[in-house]
Amino acid sequence: MTKDQIFEFFRRLAEDNPEPETELEYGNAYQLTVAVALSAQATDVGVNKATRALFAKVETPQQMLDLGLDGLIDHIKTIGLFNSKAKNVIALSQLLIEEYGGEVPDTREDLVRLPGVGRKTANVVLNCWFKQETFAVDTHILRVGNRTGLAKGKTPEAVEAKLEKRVPQPFRLHAHHWLILHGRYVCKARTPECWRCGQVDLCSFRKKVTEVPKGRA
Repeated sequence: MTKDQIFEFFRRLAEDNPEPETELEYGNAYQLTVAVALSAQATDVGVNKATRALFAKVETPQQMLDLGLDGLIDHIKTIGLFNSKAKNVIALSQLLIEEYGGEVPDTREDLVRLPGVGRKTANVVLNCWFKQETFAVDTHILRVGNRTGLAKGKTPEAVEAKLEKRVPQPFRLHAHHWLILHGRYVCKARTPECWRCGQVDLCSFRKKVTEVPKGRA
């Protein structure tokens, strides 16, 4: 994609959805951090189902410690890898209390120190809560970046670096949300729904599916 094409790509996404948001449900920075940590290799829908009852009881790291490991597991046992995730959430809650006064830090360097929080999770928290211009590259963004020609790279880190260089203002704050939603609902993994994509003329994907498959609408 050229610079002009990239600008137009995001302009159209912004026109369709001016204020995109994560589909994870949360009430504060701590709940967001927990939700994103739980979402690894899980769907947002599945995480939300598990955390609604949990977040009705737990709003702070101390409340999570009071709930305890077994209590947490009971809430999130429908999520994949729930045992290891529960241990990480308890550990990150303890670290937040011991070193950050119970508050979620606002730098990537501090966030990735928390158990179970990698670069992608940190980027989501920085973007969604602290309104920093970060690019949290998940499988959807990795696919969309490569397929469209927007940001090609073999790893999330490589795609993130390309996005950092190529995404223009005023689209940088919301860019990763637009790309995730585009990959989740339009530029799907198995069959990209190019026939209903508003950016199809800008995309460099050679095997565009421009006709609606039988049985699809």
